[in-house]
Amino acid sequence: MNGGPAGFNNAPVTRAIVIANALFTILFGIRGRSSKLGWSYQDIFTKLQIWKLIVSVFAFTSTPELVFGIYLLYFFRVFERQIGSNKYSVFIFFSVIVSLLVEVLALKLLKDPSLKIMTSGPYGLIFSSFVPFYFDIPVSARFRMLGFQFSNKSFIYLAGLQLLLSSWKRSVLPGICGVLAGFLYHLNVFHIRSLKFPDSIASFFSQLSWPSMGSASPTGQGRNVVGNAPSYESRQVEGNYSARSSPTINPSEDSIATLVSMGFERNSARQALIRARNDINAATNILLESQAQ
Repeated sequence: MNGGPAGFNNAPVTRAIVIANALFTILFGIRGRSSKLGWSYQDIFTKLQIWKLIVSVFAFTSTPELVFGIYLLYFFRVFERQIGSNKYSVFIFFSVIVSLLVEVLALKLLKDPSLKIMTSGPYGLIFSSFVPFYFDIPVSARFRMLGFQFSNKSFIYLAGLQLLLSSWKRSVLPGICGVLAGFLYHLNVFHIRSLKFPDSIASFFSQLSWPSMGSASPTGQGRNVVGNAPSYESRQVEGNYSARSSPTINPSEDSIATLVSMGFERNSARQALIRARNDINAATNILLESQAQ
């Protein structure tokens, strides 16, 4: 399973976060300071080293954590495409702040010596993203392997489990706090899902990282927002790809639901799937190209 078309098309905020985490992790690794990235309750409230909280969001402690973390951040770019860069920025801010606050409170209450130093990395953002992944992304395929039943979502869960257990208790607690933050966002606590940053803040991420092939323009012209796709999109899909028409293939409801969950209109998703012969990746590219015009 993938998060739609390859690259950071319509996902400038995700691109900035992925690049920042990769660069900071490599930088601290080269300087031999990766082991000092973690933070403790004493660091924050006794030594007042608030900078450790900030750095912990932008750098992983080890290479395996970086690999799995970047993979999951890259996959979850589908949510930025679904709700738009502005609201996704709110989701990031809420998830990171809430998960860090819950971590600090948990450290204070548990008083577990093995939890003295927490692992670093954007665990709050990554594991809060598993909540909309569970509720909003439908299963589009199932298969059996070695006698076990799997779905197209299984490998994302396995990657998350690997990251969750990478540092045992030091990574399990941040992961749990991230899931809790994701549930609070899903429940729309304080009407958080209706909040938006000023457009200048969200567009800042587009200028923060260098352009990449297939990435969205800074204006967010091709952004996928549920219910806000252009009304003429269906006609564009039909017009742009009429030359590729082939004998009609009725797309599956699961495939349509997958595209709708990414923010496309149902009718447009169905037409694109027909023209792509029920290939979700090709249909997504058709829809994105039609929106970009």
